[in-house]
Amino acid sequence: MSNKEVKTALKSAREAIKNKEFKEALKHCKAVLKLEKNNYNAWVFIGLAASELEQPDQAQTAYRKALELEPEQLLAWQGLANLYEKTDQWDFKTELPDVYQKLIELYSSSDKNKCYEVIKKVSDIYQSDKEYLKLAKVWLRLIQLKEEDASEKTELLQLWQQMTRLLSDCMDMEEPDNETQQHLITAFEKAMALTDPVPGEEHRKLSADYVKCLSKLSHEEAKMKEACESMLSLYPTQSYPLEILCSHYIKTGKTLFFSLIKPIANLIMSSAVIWKLDWWTVVSVLTVRPVCSVSLGLKKTGSSTGWCSLAEAQLKMHRYSDCAASCLQGRVCQGRGSQSEAAKQDPNLGCVFRYLGHYYREVAKDRGRARGCYKKAFELDSSDAESGAASVDLSMEQEDMDTALTILQSVIDKATPGSAKWAWMRRGLYHLKVGHPISFQGFLQAALRADPEDWVCWECLGEAYLNRRSFTAALKAFGKAHQLQPTSIYSVYQAAAIKQTLGKFKEAAAEYLQITTREDYVPALKGLGECLLSLAKGLMEDYRDGGAIDLLQQAIKNLFRAVELRPDLSCLWKLLGDSCTTVGIVSPNRALVLVPGPLAGLDPITQSHTLNQAQTLKVGERCYGRALKLMPEAPSLWYDLGLNYHRQANLPCPAEGDQSSLVQLLEKAQQCVKKAIMMDSGNHNYWNALGVIAMSKGLENFALAQHCFIKSIQVEANNVVAWTNLGALYLKKENIELSHEAFKIAQSLEPLYVNCWIGQALIAETVGSYDTMDLFRHTTELSTHVEGVKGYAYWVCATLLDKSNRDSELYRYNIVQMNAVSAAQVALTKYTERIQSDPDAFIMLGYLNEHLQLKMQAVQAYQRAVELLQSMSSTEELAFALGSYGRALCTSGRWEEAVQCYSSTPLQELCDLAGLALAYFRSGLIPESISAYERALAVASTEKEKAYILTALALLQHKQGNLDSAKTLLFKCSVLKEPIPGSLLCLCALGLVHRDATLAGAALTELLKQGAATGSAVEQRCLLTCTLLALQGNYSAVQREAARAVHSNPGNPSLWALLSRLVPQYCPKKANVSLNTHIDRALLYSGVNQVASGRHSREDSHRNALRTMQRAVLLCPDDPAAWAGLMAACHTENTSGFLSGSAPLRQGLEQTLMSVVSEKGQDCVFDFSLSSPIHCYLRNTLLVLAQVLSVSPEHPAVVLLLRQVQCQRLLLASGGTALPDSVLEQLSSAVMVNPTNLGAWHWLAEVYRSQGLLVQAVTAYRQSLQLASQLGMHSSQVAILLRLALLALGSCMAGVPGNDWKDLVLEATTEVLKLGSSPMALLFQALLQFATKMTARETRRLLERLVSVPSGDVPVTVMQVASWYLLRHLHAKNDQELMDRLLEHAKINRDQRLLEFYSLLSASSS
Repeated sequence: MSNKEVKTALKSAREAIKNKEFKEALKHCKAVLKLEKNNYNAWVFIGLAASELEQPDQAQTAYRKALELEPEQLLAWQGLANLYEKTDQWDFKTELPDVYQKLIELYSSSDKNKCYEVIKKVSDIYQSDKEYLKLAKVWLRLIQLKEEDASEKTELLQLWQQMTRLLSDCMDMEEPDNETQQHLITAFEKAMALTDPVPGEEHRKLSADYVKCLSKLSHEEAKMKEACESMLSLYPTQSYPLEILCSHYIKTGKTLFFSLIKPIANLIMSSAVIWKLDWWTVVSVLTVRPVCSVSLGLKKTGSSTGWCSLAEAQLKMHRYSDCAASCLQGRVCQGRGSQSEAAKQDPNLGCVFRYLGHYYREVAKDRGRARGCYKKAFELDSSDAESGAASVDLSMEQEDMDTALTILQSVIDKATPGSAKWAWMRRGLYHLKVGHPISFQGFLQAALRADPEDWVCWECLGEAYLNRRSFTAALKAFGKAHQLQPTSIYSVYQAAAIKQTLGKFKEAAAEYLQITTREDYVPALKGLGECLLSLAKGLMEDYRDGGAIDLLQQAIKNLFRAVELRPDLSCLWKLLGDSCTTVGIVSPNRALVLVPGPLAGLDPITQSHTLNQAQTLKVGERCYGRALKLMPEAPSLWYDLGLNYHRQANLPCPAEGDQSSLVQLLEKAQQCVKKAIMMDSGNHNYWNALGVIAMSKGLENFALAQHCFIKSIQVEANNVVAWTNLGALYLKKENIELSHEAFKIAQSLEPLYVNCWIGQALIAETVGSYDTMDLFRHTTELSTHVEGVKGYAYWVCATLLDKSNRDSELYRYNIVQMNAVSAAQVALTKYTERIQSDPDAFIMLGYLNEHLQLKMQAVQAYQRAVELLQSMSSTEELAFALGSYGRALCTSGRWEEAVQCYSSTPLQELCDLAGLALAYFRSGLIPESISAYERALAVASTEKEKAYILTALALLQHKQGNLDSAKTLLFKCSVLKEPIPGSLLCLCALGLVHRDATLAGAALTELLKQGAATGSAVEQRCLLTCTLLALQGNYSAVQREAARAVHSNPGNPSLWALLSRLVPQYCPKKANVSLNTHIDRALLYSGVNQVASGRHSREDSHRNALRTMQRAVLLCPDDPAAWAGLMAACHTENTSGFLSGSAPLRQGLEQTLMSVVSEKGQDCVFDFSLSSPIHCYLRNTLLVLAQVLSVSPEHPAVVLLLRQVQCQRLLLASGGTALPDSVLEQLSSAVMVNPTNLGAWHWLAEVYRSQGLLVQAVTAYRQSLQLASQLGMHSSQVAILLRLALLALGSCMAGVPGNDWKDLVLEATTEVLKLGSSPMALLFQALLQFATKMTARETRRLLERLVSVPSGDVPVTVMQVASWYLLRHLHAKNDQELMDRLLEHAKINRDQRLLEFYSLLSASSS
């Protein structure tokens, strides 16, 4: 679609919208967006069309997309505003003010009239939402625009006055915003400045409002006084500023100025103003005038309002009797005043009755009279919210709902939206109390519209939602209440309780914890305990017992806190009992619970005590007992106590330790459950529990158990648990048919109940069905259950042990496709986490871990099985477990332990003898290994077993140097009826090692007759064949044989790697092997082939050595061989250029390579420059460096490299003579120019050392050490310190006098040992001690420390050097006994050099 077509489509869309064909418009717009998805107009038209089609969400999305494209364009903002205005959707109304704000910003510079309209709209929204700060800011924006347009003074005055009226409501808020208050004060000041004339009526009213505003701001005391004084000076007859000042002084507790008291007193005695004063003013006057004077003035005026003010003042001053008398006098005045004109004009006549109501309610405690007074006050003044609310509250308290409803309905009928909050709220509470859950929601929402910041109303709304089980809405309401009033714990508690009801126990526990950390709130402690208990049970279902015990411990701690506060609550004791009883599920060695001292009943009670499983269950028993004392008729508590006794009886070791105690516990459990059934025989769980207890070992009352299960089914027909237990009873009595029917019914009732499936699996196992394994597998998929897990693991292990079924369809399905080994291993791991006393389970777990190559886990499982069986009397099982344990130890490389383990077996099985022989061999005990294999050969029953053993014996004989014996044994293997490829393989390798081509050829021929090889045998045969051909001198056939193997097995990467190594060596002309496999160094091998074959870029620009080596370096930038190969490829390129008679095409490549390498790592440049491929061409290297210097004459790295190459040439040419001082100075200068090159400092130190300048070498080493420390290179620091120590040690060993070198050795080695363990540093210290005090005891101690440690902890070279010097020390001390011991140790370790050294020492001494 071209640009013209887009415009046409947009025009069509515009016409369609104009004609109200909105669906057609959408089609045109979508056509535009297919090719121009960021078309602003198309998105706007989609928004408009969708809006008209009443698709607000789609319209909003379209407008938002348009705004992302053009955020400063008006069209989309206007459309979005229109959409939000006409759509009655809560989220739209929330976003509408922001849209208006953006429109104000855009209109302010283009269309002021529309800007004013939008400001009015957003002002209305902010006013209704009581967003006073935003309202003030937008109104100031309007006034600013008017001032910019030079509007008239009258219009600006009206705007400022209107702003004062709009913001005045914010003063009624509990916590008004300070910034809003300042805006309001500014508005008053601006309005008063514009008001004319002064004094005047309009100015007076505005001044009074300003004074009233300031009186509500405690921090604006100075301004308030100034405003009052200004108003008094302009309007001296006005009492209002005096009233404000009096009120302020009384509130703050300050003393009134006498100049103010006197005019107030005169005013109160004047009939003209007495009825206008409030009670604060009266209280002020009462401090300077007697009450009788005020009363006399009130009697003269006959003002009921004055009496009301006096009564209120007396009430506040705790003069209750005088207050009541004043109220009665006010009623008398009210009666008289009804005939007078003044009383008709008085709007506050009801306040007298309101204060009488206060008196009767608070002082006289007469609720009836108080209610009557409040009702009368409300009848006289329907705007008196306090009287109306008090009247309704007392009516509802006295159960007079009709009167309360009448009052509320009368107020609500007259109320305007956003007013009469108290009536709406109480109407909602009325419906909540009488049980009308549908009606109260609307009333409470109406109350919130009047005051959205009332947190009490939000809590009431949350209660309303909670009563009708609207949990999500209730959660939001309580969240809002907590946001408005963070100190209220009720909203947090209710939110936590809702989350607990919804099953969000973790979140609920976190919120309960917020409460309990602040105060000991019993409901929160109870809820926290319940949540922790539920979380613990959830972890137990997943067999995560350790975490479950931690949670139970916390639950007990918090519930005990609650019990200490309210020991009279049975529910708390029950929860404590539940928490303690749940511990009985886990393994006894995990059930160690920290219990508070008073609860545990142990001394000291001020500390917590760790209880075992039996003790914790006893604590649970006592908790249930306390709960029953409080509620003895609760059947559930008897049921819980019975389960607790049953758990105690099922412990591995009963509490009292004998069989009679177990029976007593079961009888107690039976009696408790019977008691529960007597109280509530209609509960099927009680009958089922009684049946389970009756079946327990120790009672085994099967008739009673059957009766109980059937009774449970009769009470609740859909009772899957009872049906399953009944099936288990029949199965125990070997009634297969009835058992199968019971399990079948249970499966039909609840297909996901795992126990009934386990029952069917046990039946299938009993009758020998092929479905047994499938059934057990299904039980593990449903959930983890100990019986199902162990059954499935048994069948998996049995199937794996049967080697004859590997190719069967049943094996492929049950083991391979169903991923049986992993599934069984995971399930059995959970089982052994719970049941830690089952050796069979641990043996199976170890076997499965071996199959999964989990070596460490297999060793641990077998070890646990051996530990359990050693405490039993099962000799046969112990022998099997020990053999498996030894096999796992061998697999893990723990040979000495394997020897000990196998030695503990009877050594009658072939697998044990073979394992012992292997362990001996790996431990270096060859004679013992041979002896074990010979015993195994005597036990072997098949030809194949004998062949394997003979092959192993042959390998051991060859290890000992008995070539003929090895050949004989291998020949015996080859003549057996069932020869194995391994023996022929060894025979062929033996011939190749000893260069016996005839033997190797014969063995290889027999090996190839065995049939086609598979797996790694393919590569082994190819390697043997190629080696034999090379031994025979048939080098061309080597490459052909490898190529043939690759051709037969093109997918074998090892063969490709072998071919790539053989071709350059034996047939370089055919070196064109290119590896595309994922083996290590594949690119390097390919590049070497290309270098060997001279594959350069002039021959093939795409496949050449240089390109391949570049890729190899990119893949392995830290591989020196790759860099050497790259330089060789560069040299190949240059050589090809010289050979062709043309200028080298790649002469700049070596320069670039040198530059890049020097930038990335100076050590790499140094090592690379002296590596063998470059060192052979020093002259060519100098030429390259000269070319580089011609390009970059001041490149420090290149200059350094040039000096290194020059120095190398001088050292080679000088034949060991000293270098001139000028050369050494140049070398030092080159290194100083590269101060951060660590390798350069090493090199300079080595040059100094080679020249005998040891002090300068030490200085260079210290400089490099400082640099390595700055760079944080730990390994480099260790290497430098060891070099420094070695340098100093050489001087010490040479006998240089002085202690400087000795101190340097100690300093360097000490620093090394601070950085970490270092056998080399210990060796240097020992040698230093040897050099200074050869025969000292400390010398022997230091050397023996290195010789006597295990071989894996110290390098062999370090151990051998230490052995030599230790031998010299012992020889000097003439300690023959220790020398013999050292020599014996050398014989075991085959340290021939030490034995030879001893011979030399002995010869020299004699």
